[in-house]
Amino acid sequence: MEPIVLAYVGIALMVGLSGIGSAWGLTICGNAVVGAMKKAPEKLGTYIGLSALPSSQGLYGFVAFMIMQPYLVDSITWYVAASIFGAGLLMGFSGLISAYRQGEVCANGVSSAAAGHNAFASTMIMAVFPEMYAILPLVVSILIAGTFPPVA
Repeated sequence: MEPIVLAYVGIALMVGLSGIGSAWGLTICGNAVVGAMKKAPEKLGTYIGLSALPSSQGLYGFVAFMIMQPYLVDSITWYVAASIFGAGLLMGFSGLISAYRQGEVCANGVSSAAAGHNAFASTMIMAVFPEMYAILPLVVSILIAGTFPPVA
């Protein structure tokens, strides 16, 4: 196996799993919005604000890919390829799980808002916690890429 194959598997995990997580989290929250619209359709702005939050993890996976992309060359070393693979595992799985869990938090916030509670701000604050665990792997990916030798 060539090292570039390992690197591309890492990229696939990075972008694919974090994107799947975002789609999953958005679906969870979107289902809550559909139900909430039956109770309080006038709060659509609140619902949309909360339901969009899980989309960020997919974007983080894509940003991590853009950071790694200059190193995806035929002359890639095993060190760089293994590092990209590791970053892909880290970013992919943390994006998958954090987006799913953030979708659950936001869905509960949507349900609470539909029931008449002023839950927007508190839900936004609580939704930051799973988000943090998608931002950390993005930062780690940036730091990993900073250790790579310059691309010729």
